[in-house]
Amino acid sequence: MNHRATKIVATLGPASSDPALLEEMIRAGVNVVRLNFSHGTAQDHIERARLVREASERAGRDIAIMADLQGPKIRVGKFAEGKVMLVPGAPFVLDAARQEPGDLHGVGLDYRELPRDVKPGDTLLLNDGLIVLTVTEVRGDAVHTVVKLGGELSNNKGINKQGGGLTAPALTGKDMEDIKTAMSLKADYLAVSFPKSATDMEMARQLAYVAGAEWGHKPGLIAKIERAEAIPRLAEILAASDGIMVARGDLAVEVGNAAVPALQKKMIRMARDADKLVITATQMMESMITNPVPTRAEVSDVANAVLDGTDAVMLSAETAAGKYPLETVRQMAAVCEAAEEHDPVELDADFSGATFTRIDQSIAMGALFTAYHLGAKAIVALTDSGSTALWMSRHRVRIPIYALTPKAVTQRKMALYRNVRPMLMDTSAHRDEALAQAEAHLKRQGVVVAGDVYAITCGEPMGAPGGTNMLKICRVS
Repeated sequence: MNHRATKIVATLGPASSDPALLEEMIRAGVNVVRLNFSHGTAQDHIERARLVREASERAGRDIAIMADLQGPKIRVGKFAEGKVMLVPGAPFVLDAARQEPGDLHGVGLDYRELPRDVKPGDTLLLNDGLIVLTVTEVRGDAVHTVVKLGGELSNNKGINKQGGGLTAPALTGKDMEDIKTAMSLKADYLAVSFPKSATDMEMARQLAYVAGAEWGHKPGLIAKIERAEAIPRLAEILAASDGIMVARGDLAVEVGNAAVPALQKKMIRMARDADKLVITATQMMESMITNPVPTRAEVSDVANAVLDGTDAVMLSAETAAGKYPLETVRQMAAVCEAAEEHDPVELDADFSGATFTRIDQSIAMGALFTAYHLGAKAIVALTDSGSTALWMSRHRVRIPIYALTPKAVTQRKMALYRNVRPMLMDTSAHRDEALAQAEAHLKRQGVVVAGDVYAITCGEPMGAPGGTNMLKICRVS
């Protein structure tokens, strides 16, 4: 049985939409499938979600679906020739009023507010920072710049401002429609692009809950940290979200490449301390878009994210459009497993000085501590909402956590929790019967055998959310 703790998020796209291939990818280790709402129609996403659910059923693995919103399009317009070659020292105008296609002297904008957001001396980074422009003057709707770092600029490339400061709202009209689509297909997670504050996340949650009410569905919310402004507000954004994504692409462009590794470590630590989830993303296995093996640097990058304590590592173009989607998943799974063998367990240090005011949280921590010191084979949580399993998963322990729940929606949500293996199981309303059923289920699955010790938590009365109040240490007979 696979005991990989770190979860894998894979983006679905043309390269991975074949049903047989998708099933193989799930068997190889995909735990969450990301639907990128920057591409495709509502019907495309509904169709892909069905594809994912069917493939996961055939593979016998329940996985989560994450709908990733596009967010504001802060981009240049189109060029008459499709692209231009910008040379250092040349003037170039970004004109919000321009209707005709762009040329060597300037181009229109998708983002009309740019002239209001910049001033002379500001640095604009285009196409993920490959092109650098310095603002010399703002005249009406036209931002006059000089090319500092040149190169090829093609249609619809993104614009970032160094240090942040673009006022575009996190949720656009398109995002609001896409939230309705995501709720109709019961996406387990909703990823919000470019949030700047807790308010952006609260608004997204409100929209998702209203849209999901028809289906009785409430998704988990993931804040994609990709704006410089989000960094000082990380604590409030975390509080308003179920988790964050360390989106290293846009973030690196705004704060500089050199600042990102330390920020990644800080964000992962803050998320875990706040009992929230964290996904590390962008270019993790980038070379595998065209090559069958990753570079040594990519292997180190994935391993370091695992050692930092990330819940999941994410693949974007590698699985959406790459030549080797299945091989990429296999390589990533192997790297995660190898890194986890050297993952430091600091359980005693985690608990020294810690105070737990809630009974359910205290039981979860007690289960971890006892199982670790007894050398238990498994930690088992009978959970309705998944909270107990989430708390347990915030601490490093090499003992697998099996979360047994009667709710399919809880099972799928837990697919993203580090070191948690969610299982669907209806249990009796009577405690002793439920505990016996849980042990029988674990024996059938090959998790425990006669003589093994395991810790199990549950609540009385059974099935009351937030009611975990019992810990039992069992030896399998």
